[in-house]
Amino acid sequence: MTRRSAGYVGTWAEAQRQYQRQLEAEARQRREEARQVRTHQRLAAQAYREYRHAEARRRTEELDAQVATLQELLAAGCRAPAFRASSLLRAEEIPPFDPGPLAWPVPMPDPNHYQAQGGWTASRRAQAQAEARARFERDLQAAQAAEAQRQQQLDALQRAHEQNAEAQRADVRRHNAGVTEAIEGVRRGDPDSVVEFFSAALYASTAWPEGFPRQMAAAFDPAARQLVLDWELPAYEAVPEAKAVRYVPAQDGDKETARPASQRRALYREVLAQSMLLVLHQLFAADEFHVLHSVALNGFVDAHDPATGRRTHIFVATVMAPREMFTDLRLAQVDAVSCLTDALRGQLATKPDQLTSVRPSRRPDDAGSHLVGPGDDGEPDLYGMDPIAFESLVADLFRAMGMRAVTTQRSNDGGVDVDALDPTPIRGGKIVVQVKRYRGTVPPTAVRDLYGTVQDVGANKGVLVTTSGFGPGSHTFARGKPLELVSGRELVDLLHRHGLRGRLGESGHAPTARQAPADPATVAEDHNVLGMTWSGDVALDVCALVCRGNRVLSEDHFVFFNNPQTPDGSVRAIPAAAPDRAAIRVSFDALPQEADRLVLVAAVDPDANPRADLRGFTDAWIRLLDPAMTELGRLEVSDGRAHETALVLGSFRHRPSGDWDFVLGGKGYTGGLEQLVREYGVDVD
Repeated sequence: MTRRSAGYVGTWAEAQRQYQRQLEAEARQRREEARQVRTHQRLAAQAYREYRHAEARRRTEELDAQVATLQELLAAGCRAPAFRASSLLRAEEIPPFDPGPLAWPVPMPDPNHYQAQGGWTASRRAQAQAEARARFERDLQAAQAAEAQRQQQLDALQRAHEQNAEAQRADVRRHNAGVTEAIEGVRRGDPDSVVEFFSAALYASTAWPEGFPRQMAAAFDPAARQLVLDWELPAYEAVPEAKAVRYVPAQDGDKETARPASQRRALYREVLAQSMLLVLHQLFAADEFHVLHSVALNGFVDAHDPATGRRTHIFVATVMAPREMFTDLRLAQVDAVSCLTDALRGQLATKPDQLTSVRPSRRPDDAGSHLVGPGDDGEPDLYGMDPIAFESLVADLFRAMGMRAVTTQRSNDGGVDVDALDPTPIRGGKIVVQVKRYRGTVPPTAVRDLYGTVQDVGANKGVLVTTSGFGPGSHTFARGKPLELVSGRELVDLLHRHGLRGRLGESGHAPTARQAPADPATVAEDHNVLGMTWSGDVALDVCALVCRGNRVLSEDHFVFFNNPQTPDGSVRAIPAAAPDRAAIRVSFDALPQEADRLVLVAAVDPDANPRADLRGFTDAWIRLLDPAMTELGRLEVSDGRAHETALVLGSFRHRPSGDWDFVLGGKGYTGGLEQLVREYGVDVD
């Protein structure tokens, strides 16, 4: 019994020792796991702190880079290439004819491959030879027929290529002819051409940092050869409020070090001065035709007036720079503020961050037509004149221009108010004149009626004179026809140039005649439809932005698939009718008073084409249609490019004369519609 008991106790003790060792091993394992967890947490916390420190350093570096960009704005801009009119011209780059597989002739069968097979007897050999010749003849005829078909297809393909190439060359020649005509207008000092050219030079500039505004208004005084320009300057927020960012571990958050107010204000004044000098530099550098003797430049910020609380243009800088004085400057070495205020004798607000303003010496409205105000003695108001007296004044104008002109009788005049004869050889001849004393925009039907009258009476030219203006439908219809449209502003300018008197209302300016109706359903039926057509399979969203300058009036004035019309109904997306693939309906007269342009854009539909770009967007046109869907004309649109997913097609711009005309776009974006609309001030969540 004793030995058996001892064995039992020993077994029990051994089991207890094994259990104890197991508990100790488990405890050691738990301690090791806890140590590993603490180590991991410590390393993770260290990595997190390092990441947050690195992010703070990155944000500080971004602030430093942003400030450096602002400080080097003028120097970097002066290094950018000058705008040249030749950049608007297109080369006739027609790809060579590529026949593809049709380039290779059909191979003819080789007689040596058609030998008689078998035949132990003379008759069997003769039969085998006859069968071989028959196979050869059959294959030869088939090959000859295939070769004839190939040559026919090759000839047809080559003819189609030549026709397409000639059409492309014709398009390029038409485009280049239009550019050449515009350039000649600049050489002559035509005010509209000059303003358009230098506006393009500023819009095409790559010298401005991202987010800088480019809103502008301009006029050209041909007598003084002076360009008068209002240019939007960046707001105070362009200078970063923070100077540096550091991570505070105890608070697990970033802390910004504020930039001293005096330093921020000084940098902002420097940015404003650099911006003014850079605009002048770009204008004079682009003036390859030496059209400009001087530039009157006014810089404004679009902000809330501290006195009224209303959003308005507050002018914070102004300068009048003669070409000779400006071109003598060494902009790379100047202090921008001193150069603007001392060398050029301009003005710069001392506290632009507080929106203290300066008074511009000359505004665009003061230039151009030199319209006379209501206080001038002897200036008749064209709106208040008797209709017969107004027609007589227009006849006097034509006589003052060296023509023979008489007013027609009131009845049976066939729609002609003045008959004129230009005695100039070659380009002269009979001219029929219609006079419209309107306050609203002249409808396109009046222009079409005039064209019918020109054809009916066999006149060389028709002229439509109005106290108001014309819409894009009228200008598009008149393009390429013997028609000339004279707006109210142009009429006043012509009267003054030829020693006659006249003004438009109390202000001397033609009204815009644009009022938005109270109810979208009551928008006038005098509208246009902009039909968009293009080649290629890419699916696009065509959108419209109602803007003042390069800023949309509000997000509600961005017409796209989620917002099919503006609040006043003046712009709306409508179903397209063949051959159009998209359509926008626009009532130009009903656009808001503050709007001066309607921008059309196109973007790849990411749902329909998630990987597509605009390389397939070719042969694109905007068809201008009247309310009856009659085509008035076509407006050329730039082709898309690889990697771009959104494109500015062009914009209709409201001119001081009251007219709307089309300006070709072409700027592309790789970031799609979101990137494009952000540039126009639309917030995209």
